[in-house]
Amino acid sequence: MSSDAEMAVFGEAAPYLRKSEKERIEAQNKPFDAKSSVFVVDAKESYVKATVQSREGGKVTAKTEGGATVTVKDDQVFSMNPPKYDKIEDMAMMTHLHEPAVLYNLKERYAAWMIYTYSGLFCVTVNPYKWLPVYNPEVVAAYRGKKRQEAPPHIFSISDNAYQFMLTDRENQSILITGESGAGKTVNTKRVIQYFATIAVTGDKKKEEATSGKMQGTLEDQIISANPLLEAFGNAKTVRNDNSSRFGKFIRIHFGATGKLASADIETYLLEKSRVTFQLKAERSYHIFYQIMSNKKPELIEMLLITTNPYDFAYVSQGEITVPSIDDQEELMATDTAVDILGFSADEKVAIYKLTGAVMHYGNMKFKQKQREEQAEPDGTEVADKAAYLTSLNSADLLKALCYPRVKVGNEYVTKGQTVQQVYNSVGALAKSMYEKMFLWMVTRINQQLDTKQPRQYFIGVLDIAGFEIFDFNTLEQLCINFTNEKLQQFFNHHMFVLEQEEYKKEGIDWEFIDFGMDLAACIELIEKPMGIFSILEEECMFPKATDTSFKNKLYEQHLGKSNNFQKPKPAKGKAEAHFSLVHYAGTVDYNIIGWLDKNKDPLNETVVGLYQKSGLKTLAFLFSGGQAAEAEGGGGKKGGKKKGSSFQTVSALFRENLNKLMTNLKSTHPHFVRCLIPNETKTPGAMEHELVLHQLRCNGVLEGIRICRKGFPSRILYADFKQRYKVLNASAIPEGQFIDSKKASEKLLGSIDIDHTQYKFGHTKVFFKAGLLGTLEEMRDEKLAQLITRTQAVCRGYLMRVEFKKMMERRESIFCIQYNVRAFMNVKHWPWMKLYFKIKPLLKSAETEKEMANMKEDFEKAKEDLAKSEAKR
Repeated sequence: MSSDAEMAVFGEAAPYLRKSEKERIEAQNKPFDAKSSVFVVDAKESYVKATVQSREGGKVTAKTEGGATVTVKDDQVFSMNPPKYDKIEDMAMMTHLHEPAVLYNLKERYAAWMIYTYSGLFCVTVNPYKWLPVYNPEVVAAYRGKKRQEAPPHIFSISDNAYQFMLTDRENQSILITGESGAGKTVNTKRVIQYFATIAVTGDKKKEEATSGKMQGTLEDQIISANPLLEAFGNAKTVRNDNSSRFGKFIRIHFGATGKLASADIETYLLEKSRVTFQLKAERSYHIFYQIMSNKKPELIEMLLITTNPYDFAYVSQGEITVPSIDDQEELMATDTAVDILGFSADEKVAIYKLTGAVMHYGNMKFKQKQREEQAEPDGTEVADKAAYLTSLNSADLLKALCYPRVKVGNEYVTKGQTVQQVYNSVGALAKSMYEKMFLWMVTRINQQLDTKQPRQYFIGVLDIAGFEIFDFNTLEQLCINFTNEKLQQFFNHHMFVLEQEEYKKEGIDWEFIDFGMDLAACIELIEKPMGIFSILEEECMFPKATDTSFKNKLYEQHLGKSNNFQKPKPAKGKAEAHFSLVHYAGTVDYNIIGWLDKNKDPLNETVVGLYQKSGLKTLAFLFSGGQAAEAEGGGGKKGGKKKGSSFQTVSALFRENLNKLMTNLKSTHPHFVRCLIPNETKTPGAMEHELVLHQLRCNGVLEGIRICRKGFPSRILYADFKQRYKVLNASAIPEGQFIDSKKASEKLLGSIDIDHTQYKFGHTKVFFKAGLLGTLEEMRDEKLAQLITRTQAVCRGYLMRVEFKKMMERRESIFCIQYNVRAFMNVKHWPWMKLYFKIKPLLKSAETEKEMANMKEDFEKAKEDLAKSEAKR
């Protein structure tokens, strides 16, 4: 553990990263009763600290911290860790590893603003909801080249470890950042990019593309500039988060053979396009709409034929229109600058703004029903004229295509009438599609810009994706997100086990094979295998007469009663209707299937798409052409459109294809795991809601990781280190004066100690311990050291007192001598001869002085004579 002096390199961030020496010493000396100090289950707080008063018949009576006396079952009581483990940096090192210990450790660290904590292979981070000085340049420098155990937990430590592993092992790395919306995933992703952009800079300017004629920054600038642009078009305010990413992303940062930044690319997943046309009351649409209307650039208002009032536009004013924590004017300038730095041409930049404006106008288009028939017709053409102008289309053609689309019947095209609702649905689908395709095209263009010609050898991928979601109303999006998390959790379990398995095999440990990756297989197969949920959904999309009911019936017929993970939901009062339940690793989720077939088919008005393909706005024509599909597939992580006449591909099939690609990518890397947590629902700094945090710990696999950790031997130590550290427990077990190797010494030492001997195993170079045993040995060592230190202190104090006593005796002799002389003087002080002596004494000194003066005079006269003689001789 670093001293306060060593922590000085972190500057003002030091107290936010590690306990001070004073705090550590106080914790070490704090009185603690291991038998009575416990956590007990509590209905309100989940778990509370308590002191055991009595145990009887499987029941425990305890007094809680709040002063209440409770009686609970024995299995609802959990031992507390000694105070020296308070605010521990790696929770896998705790003696007692369970839910309340993890919860309270995170809570106490969070209260001290230590937002990063390790939990075995995980780094857990809690959103502080306030600025902390833990990302300053001196902190970046302090983490550079440090091993994980040499520095406090931090996202920079995870990043640097990934970078060092890449250089030493010559292997691609990945950092998987997951958590619920508002937990801080995007912020941590940005910090990873900041770290690599700082430590791996090349110093060379990226060459300008002759075609763009735009301002170009360094590659580092461009990687960082991709964020404001993607956030403007892909982030929005939600109930939990003012700047929530509404898409997942996998950013690959490529490095050359020497570890310098070479290039980067971004893949995106599951953009929430429904937000373009609909928002909940406490939310708002994507930031870009409000940035444009902030009037920071009045020329945009004029060019897009819009106003500065969001309430004038239906698509962007269903929820809130301002966010206190976001300055839309400032953000618009950041977005505009990012477009320039990323090398978009002037025409492309104009097209981006025009298409964004067109989406806003689409929401204001009005239609009415023709008299005496269901056919829809335009209710005024002014808005359509503006939208058509921005997209370089003919307004009359656009309205005709919306109200009377042409559909293919056999080999012929016929005109099909539309109701008002069908037209509104069609307009909404086109607006969402236009926005999504533009977003994916921007990602593709960013990738082209970040793809330098520099040689690249390895990459570090950063995955920022939504965590497990359990809402009151769960639909197809939640199934996709939860399925992704099932796959990622299976990947983690498998990776964790494989690492352990390799270590045990290498060390010759006797170990029974357990594949934790298979724990989740049942649920994963239920969703993705042939005749799984996705297969049935895709099959139903092929049948024109299929309905939500027929889809539900097929699901029940295929899986109900045959798979333990597929269940009939239990109706709950006040909750949205649900049609089936899935037992995921993080909990049971009730899904509502209404509208899944339409969502999955994602139909577009092909007549309007045909108009888009011939648009005078080149970017729009490109977005809906066949070429965009192939290009976006390579860079955007999602196909941007369907080629004319190409095979029909559903949203779920596309999602699975991209997920499989992502998993293949991840499996080729050495992964590092970061789990982000929301501490409370109210965005209050420093406050932690127990049940909310526990739910997330279960959902994101931290507790699952601990479960796996406890099955194996998470603690291990080299024989030489073990012998040196724990010899103090029973030094007589190791013979003195003869050679004995460290392994045999460790075996003898452990055999002589009173512990559970099934809780450890001997490898070739290390001794392996079950979770908690090393903590027990540490406590025994502390007790032994305390005894030895007490003895040493007694010996030292005895020696010091004897030295002090000797000095005291010498002082006593001196005092006696002084007293004797003073008494003698006092006796002769008034004696007449002594008085005479006192009077004569100064005169004696005066006579002495006169004698000296006479001698000096004599010497002077002699010298004068000698001088006169020598001058006479000349």
